[in-house]
Amino acid sequence: MSEQIRADVVPTDHKYKRAGKITVNAPASVIFDLLADPRNHTHFDGSGTLRGDVRGPERLEMGSKFGMDMHMIANYRIKNTVVEFEDNRKIAWCHPGHHRWRYELVPIDENTTTVVETFDGSTARIPPALKLMNAYENNQKAILKTLVNLKKVAEAQMTNQEN
Repeated sequence: MSEQIRADVVPTDHKYKRAGKITVNAPASVIFDLLADPRNHTHFDGSGTLRGDVRGPERLEMGSKFGMDMHMIANYRIKNTVVEFEDNRKIAWCHPGHHRWRYELVPIDENTTTVVETFDGSTARIPPALKLMNAYENNQKAILKTLVNLKKVAEAQMTNQEN
C-alpha cells in the first residue's frame, strides 16, 4: 500500500495569510520551471477554479503579465502580474484585487526541495472583504491540494527524465 501524499499547513500568525508546505523530490530549478510557465498551472491547481486558456509569456519574470480563464460561481478571465521574483527561489503574482499567491523554494539538497505556497490577503485592496467570500479558508484547502499536485507533477517529470 502506498503512502498518502500530504502537504502541511504552515502557521502564519497573520489573519490575512494562509500557507502550506511540502517536500518535493526534485531540484528547485525543475519546480520553478513549472511555476514560471503559466501554461503548467492547470496541471497542479488545487482550487478547481482555473480553466485551460492561459495567455502570456512562456517564462514569467518580474513584471510579467498573464491571463487565465477562471470559474467561481461564473466564468471570468483574470489578469495577473508577477510582483516578486527570484529565479529558482521565489515567485509571486497578484491580480487587480492585489492579493498574492507566492511560492518559495528552499533546496534541501541538489535533488530535494521544500516548497511553501502562501495566499497573502494582507496585500489586498480590502483584506476583510476576502473573509466575506471565505477566501482565506478556501485558499488554505486549495494550497494543500495544489502542493500535492505540484509534487506529483514535478516528481513525474523527474522520473520521465531518468527514463
